[in-house]
Amino acid sequence: MLRGIKKGLSFFICLAVLLSVGATIPAKALTAETVKNVIILIPDGMSLDGTTLARWYKGGQPLAMDEMASGLVRTYSSDAPIADSAPAGTAFATGYKSHTGYIGVLPDVASMPGLTPIKKGDEKKPVATILEGAKLAGKATGIISTSEVMHATPAAFTSHYPSRKNYDALSEQQVYNGIDVVLGAGSKFLSSEYRKDKEDLNTEVKNLGYDYVTNTAALKSSTSNKIWGMFSETSLAYDMDRDPAKEPSLAEMTKKAIDTLSKDEDGFFLMVEGSKIDWAAHANDPIGLISDIIAFDDAVKVALNFAKADGDTVVIVASDHGNGGISMGDSNTTSSYDKEPLSTFVDPLRKAKITGEGIESKLNSDKSNIMEVMATYFGIADLTEEEIRAIKDAKAGRLNSTIGPLISKRASIGWTTGGHTGEEVVLYSYSPGNIKQLRGTVENTYIAEYMAEVLGINLEEVNKKLFVPARAAFEAKGAELLWDDKDPNNPVVIVIKGSNVLKLPVYKNTAELNDKVIKINGLTIHNGMKTFVPQEAIDLIK
Repeated sequence: MLRGIKKGLSFFICLAVLLSVGATIPAKALTAETVKNVIILIPDGMSLDGTTLARWYKGGQPLAMDEMASGLVRTYSSDAPIADSAPAGTAFATGYKSHTGYIGVLPDVASMPGLTPIKKGDEKKPVATILEGAKLAGKATGIISTSEVMHATPAAFTSHYPSRKNYDALSEQQVYNGIDVVLGAGSKFLSSEYRKDKEDLNTEVKNLGYDYVTNTAALKSSTSNKIWGMFSETSLAYDMDRDPAKEPSLAEMTKKAIDTLSKDEDGFFLMVEGSKIDWAAHANDPIGLISDIIAFDDAVKVALNFAKADGDTVVIVASDHGNGGISMGDSNTTSSYDKEPLSTFVDPLRKAKITGEGIESKLNSDKSNIMEVMATYFGIADLTEEEIRAIKDAKAGRLNSTIGPLISKRASIGWTTGGHTGEEVVLYSYSPGNIKQLRGTVENTYIAEYMAEVLGINLEEVNKKLFVPARAAFEAKGAELLWDDKDPNNPVVIVIKGSNVLKLPVYKNTAELNDKVIKINGLTIHNGMKTFVPQEAIDLIK
C-alpha cells in the first residue's frame, strides 16, 4: 500500500566512459546473499565536475572512489525534479521519495511522473529507516556528519518529522533512538539554553551511557562501545581550515566508528556524510569544495580498505543531489577551452591556504587588512576596488559566498546557480564477490532497498513494528487516548484503560505504565497531525 509512491526501479546500460558493465536484472528477479555490514557514505551535493576538479588538484592522482564507479542515481523528489537534501536523504534511508523539507516521513504530494498519489490518511506518516531496521536486527549503528548531526541527511536516517527545520524534534529523537556511535557537531542544539523544551540533552546523552567526547584525542582514546562526539557547537570547519587537535577529520571519525561498531558480532550499519561539500557548492566556493571532497574521499578509502579486508561488508557512495552547476571552463573559455592548460584551472586554487569561511578569522574587525590577507592566504594581489568592497560588505558567516566566486573567476571555474541541480549523480559501490552488485541507473529509493536486501532486513515489517497509528490501535483495545500538552514543548500521550494509565513522552523511547518506567524499542512520533507508536507500546495495554 505505502510502496505505491515508489518509482519503479529502472536499469539501463550506462555510458561506457563511466561504466564497463552491462545491463543487470532488476532486483526482484534476484535472490541476494547477505552481508553483516553496510557503510553508506554521502558526499552531499557533490557533482561530477567537483570530483574531476579535486582529482586534478591532487595532480591527477586517482580518488579512492574511482575504482568503485558503478552507475548513476536519479535524485528527484516526490514533488520536484530538483531535490532538497531532506527528501533526498529520506529516499536513501527509507526507500520512499518524499516532499521538500520532509525528514523520514511520506510526502503529502507525489506529483512527479510515474509516482502514485499518496493514499488518503498516509500523508506525512513516518517510515522506517535502514538504520532503524539494522538496530532491530541486533546490529550496531552509527552516523557521522561534518554538519550538525540533526541536519537534513543524518536526521533522515535517524528521525521523523515533516520539517527539517525542527531541530528540537529531530535531535531529541536522535538522542533516544539508540544509535551506538554519533560523531559530528551541533552541541548547541542539544543545550537547554537553545531548546524550546528546555531539555539538557547534552547531559542526557551522558546519562544514557555514552562516552561524550569533544576533541580528537578523546575520540581516539575512547574504548566505549557507545560514543557521542560533539566537536563544535554548530558545524565543523572545512577540512582545510580544521584544527586537528579540536576536530577530527572525516576519515578519523570513520575509522573510529568502524573500529567501534565492528565489535558487534551481529554486524553494523554506518552512515557517513561529507556535509559541507554541499555548503561550498551553495557558496560557489571551489576551495571549500575541493577541501571537503578530498577529505571525504579519504574517509571512503578507510571504509573501502576495511571492506576489502573484512570480506563481509558492502560500501556505497552516492551524492543525494548535484549543487551549483560547477564546470571546468566558463564563459571566458568559450573560444579557448581546448587550448587552456591545466594550470589555468588548478594553479589559482593551489595558492589558497584556507577557505573563504576560514579567512574570517584572519581579517581585522574593521577588515582593514583585506589586501594583505588575500595576498597571504589566497595569492591574490590584484583585487579590484569592487572586490575589496564586496569582501568588506560581506556579512559574518557569508564570506565564502563572496570569495568563492572571486577565486572561481580567476580559475575559469563556472557555476550556473547557488542552489541544487537536478542531474543524475555518480553511484559508487563495493561488495564482496558473492553479493549482487549495485550497478546501472537506479532511483535514489533503490539504495535503501538494496541495503535492506543485502542486510536481510524487511523494512515493511520494521514499519509495522515501529509506527502504529496510536489512536486507532489503542481505541481498538477499548482504551482512551488523551493528548497532554500542558507543556506544549514536551507533550505526552496518555492512554487510559480501567485502572491502567500509560504515558508516552513524544520523541522518546520510554513508556510509563502505572508509574513504572519502561524502555521500548522505538519512538513515540507526532508528525504535527497524528501520533505513531511502536507495537511494543500498544502491547503494554492488555
